[in-house]
Amino acid sequence: MTCVTQPASPATKLMFQKIAVSALIAGFGAGLVAALLQFVFVQPLLLHAELFEIDPHTALDLVTVPRGPFDVAREALNIVFSALIYTGYAFVLLAAMVWAEDRGEPITPRAGILWGIAGFITMHMAPAFGLAPDMPGLNGADVEARQIWWYGTVACTGIALWLIAFGQNWAMWGAAIVLLAAPHLIGAPMPDTLTQIAPPELAASFAARTLGVALAVWSTLGLLLGSVWHSKLAEG
Repeated sequence: MTCVTQPASPATKLMFQKIAVSALIAGFGAGLVAALLQFVFVQPLLLHAELFEIDPHTALDLVTVPRGPFDVAREALNIVFSALIYTGYAFVLLAAMVWAEDRGEPITPRAGILWGIAGFITMHMAPAFGLAPDMPGLNGADVEARQIWWYGTVACTGIALWLIAFGQNWAMWGAAIVLLAAPHLIGAPMPDTLTQIAPPELAASFAARTLGVALAVWSTLGLLLGSVWHSKLAEG
């Protein structure tokens, strides 16, 4: 018995084309923004923290660390990696946005920003309640334990936000509250000792800037997805 695969319809092909083009454009654009903001705001703190691991006495005398010669190859790789990461995020976020649009929630630039903020809350803000953005020179718990808790928090937060946005009754909204609280009631893994090399002022600034950059980039990603989706760029 021969199985014949039916070719995809023109409408299906157009839909996949729009998803691919929109995600690629938005992901690359957000990746560029991420690389730029990280270069300006986050990278100097990383260089300073690394110096504490090498020579703490010298690092304490420096308010900022000189960047040194501009490394074109390294920064180009940072742009490429950021673009790849946020392109992957763009595909996931756009798939959810398309699902919602099929159920009466149109994809617009404003809606895209809200979707981007939801992505930021899921991927960064909620996990940061238990595991703040880490930097060199800080003591942390077991890596595997932190990864398990992080993945669990992201999953619970993502499902909870979905239930809040699209839930139809108090049972679904109540489940969302439980899911939001569960990872933090369980608690993130903590190190056995609270020792560190880098000063707390530097760690606090790093965490704040990392979260600020993430919010800006995710908002940009959502805005670009909402803008490109119904534009001539997505239609090819």
